[in-house]
Amino acid sequence: MKTYGKELIIDLHECDSSTFNRKSIKKYFIEICDLIDMERCKLSWWDDQGVPEEEKQVEPHLKGTTAVQFILTSNIVIHTLDLLGNVYINIFSCKDFDSDIAMSFTAKWFKGEIVSSHEIERI
Repeated sequence: MKTYGKELIIDLHECDSSTFNRKSIKKYFIEICDLIDMERCKLSWWDDQGVPEEEKQVEPHLKGTTAVQFILTSNIVIHTLDLLGNVYINIFSCKDFDSDIAMSFTAKWFKGEIVSSHEIERI
């Protein structure tokens, strides 16, 4: 059966939460896309930046940044949980890429431990 891409799902714990900011995450997207040969398109953010203090998230499982880096062949999504030091990343592309390189780079970037990873072929 013909495959139409794959999704790499990475869960990292015990990360350096100082990397959980827009500047660092944007640079991560630039570098991971260069490394796995993906063409970046629009970048979108969901976080507390610009939100009044009383409306900001405070629960450990809610406080963080979500970003979607659209790529020509699909997207890369990141969710950080700042208070827990965890980051969750999905790389989905119809163009093949080296999952081992992506995982190694991601763990080094966020200075965390990969506790779970899955690769799913899309058919």
